[in-house]
Amino acid sequence: MITTPKALAEVLTTKSYDFEKPGPLRYFLGHILGFGLFFAEGDEHHAQRRKLLPAFAFRHTKDLYPIFWSKARESVEAMAKAILNPPMTNAENPQDSSVLEVGAWASRATLDIIGVAGLGRDFNAIKQPDNELSQTYQRIFRPDRQERTLGILSQLLPVWLLEALPIERNSQVRKAARFIRSICAEMIREKKEKMARKEFTGVDILSVALESGTFSDENLVDQMMTFLLAGHETTASAMTWAIYLLAKHQDIQTRLREEVHKRLPPLGADGDDAPTVSSVDIDRMPYLNAFCNEVLRYMAPVAILTRDSTRDTTIQGHFVPKGTRIILSPWAVNKSVAMWGPDAAQFNPERWIAASEHDRHAANGGAESNYAFLTFLHGPRSCIGREFARAEFACLVAAWVGRLAFEVADKEMLDEDKIEIKGGITARPAHGMHIRMTALEGW
Repeated sequence: MITTPKALAEVLTTKSYDFEKPGPLRYFLGHILGFGLFFAEGDEHHAQRRKLLPAFAFRHTKDLYPIFWSKARESVEAMAKAILNPPMTNAENPQDSSVLEVGAWASRATLDIIGVAGLGRDFNAIKQPDNELSQTYQRIFRPDRQERTLGILSQLLPVWLLEALPIERNSQVRKAARFIRSICAEMIREKKEKMARKEFTGVDILSVALESGTFSDENLVDQMMTFLLAGHETTASAMTWAIYLLAKHQDIQTRLREEVHKRLPPLGADGDDAPTVSSVDIDRMPYLNAFCNEVLRYMAPVAILTRDSTRDTTIQGHFVPKGTRIILSPWAVNKSVAMWGPDAAQFNPERWIAASEHDRHAANGGAESNYAFLTFLHGPRSCIGREFARAEFACLVAAWVGRLAFEVADKEMLDEDKIEIKGGITARPAHGMHIRMTALEGW
């Protein structure tokens, strides 16, 4: 388990291609994530990343903020309606507040965002809770006994044998993978037909990748499957924890809402031509960005990652034979007292706010090393959609806290140690995150 900055720098940067994702991980995720950038290794990974970088360029991400804000606004208005008129309540007697499960709402919102901003299609998951794509992902990432058993067996048996087992879980994954691949393939065909007709295809990631002309259709399907899943599941996890932390820390919630109300235009009633929000508006909100950074540090969506050494190598002078399992844990490193100081285990957005315009220390949250923050990793294998995810997350947090007030529904949940975390790609509460929400008037 790698925990020091210099060792992390070797594994993630200087010797990154000496360490690859384990075979069992490919088995569990490859079918639904696609065998694109996420699973590419060595020279192939380097080539794919170089081709995709223009789609995630700084300027291109800035152009997507209005899309992020539009979907954030749509999601918060849908939630406000659900709060005022829950299913068990007569519409003529609306409630002031209701308990909603944050994770499901966050997943639907982020799925719509990656659909529009990433692939140029609105999946309408916010408006349609029973959306087939959304339901497919929920089924896949709902851990069951068969999945846990396969996880154990993957340490003992070859992947090809596990894939051949005639069990329901394998059938379910294959069916889901075919469905997701068909959606991605259909969107690629639609985009190419528009391009052939010289029509504007949009500013989404798929359009930019297609215009580069460097991907085959099959490889592009794999890339889109990766972005579709990774682009909504991780941010949805971050949103789940963000709302929990706002509900737990009422003072932080109040301060953040005050900044949002002061610096951003009101959402307005549903259907109004509300003013949009640009990257300049969001990026110039110090407390919003400090809060988002601290959530990503304190509750990184991906808690743990593994790598296997592909050859005999060394880490900080220590011999590491081929086939050694390497563990990287953002949840451990992001709260390391050695790198963050004595308050490492405390949720404190203030650590990201500069004491003055010359205070560069706050850019790292007060940590001495860039490698103290592992949420997006580092080096050649760092998250290519990092700025996309940050922008999307900030827009969602701003819209939600501006329009809604949050309280923990079950007071026992105020004790973080009592929250059971489920296994899977991201760290989510095993039994959901139920938060009492109140729709605020006048914004």
